[in-house]
Amino acid sequence: MKSLFITGTDTDVGKTYVTAGIAVTLRKMGIDIGVMKPFAAGIAQKKGFKSEDVEILSRAAQVNDPEDLVNPQFFPLPASPYTAWKTLKTKPKINTIFSCFKKLSKIHDMILVEGMGGIMTPILKEYYVTHLIKDMKIPTIIVTRSKVGTVNHTMMTVKMCQKYKIPIKGIIINNFEDGYPIADLKRDLQNLTGIKVLGTIPFIEDMSDASLYNIFKKNIDFKLLLK
Repeated sequence: MKSLFITGTDTDVGKTYVTAGIAVTLRKMGIDIGVMKPFAAGIAQKKGFKSEDVEILSRAAQVNDPEDLVNPQFFPLPASPYTAWKTLKTKPKINTIFSCFKKLSKIHDMILVEGMGGIMTPILKEYYVTHLIKDMKIPTIIVTRSKVGTVNHTMMTVKMCQKYKIPIKGIIINNFEDGYPIADLKRDLQNLTGIKVLGTIPFIEDMSDASLYNIFKKNIDFKLLLK
């Protein structure tokens, strides 16, 4: 079963919540699902995982995989891996990412990999999230938002995936802001990009298993996602 890389049109677009919802739903569908966030950044939590995002993902997948496998590198700075490297003098460990992904792939049937920021977030000077996805050899899901301006950002993200020959499984609209009427946005994105919209997720208040499963099972086309 093919693993998936969940990327976004920007930071704070809801990648973690979408990845968590997919993880919960696939798990309840009987799939042995693993999760991974190659790079995480921000203020470290005092308990548990350093990254709150990694904690959310691990809880959603109900895995007990070691933190250094699920999140091989954490930067205590809210910035891109490249900026963290230049500021903290801690170089991103690309080969470690691939090694951890390979190990997780042997443990689980399918891995959901959550990216960092947008598709062109720099990891090294000439190495971006696009390169990471391409080198992992897995298709991507693009998470976008409903706010005005999202068509431009989504089209640029799709174009960069196509430039780097990254297969796109589909687009998920995270409808947590006022903006486009969703029916119009879905129509326009599909017509302009030629990429299927897998579904639209409403604003999520309850992150419990039952809530995420009900929302994602109802709103996302999992047959197309798993095809």
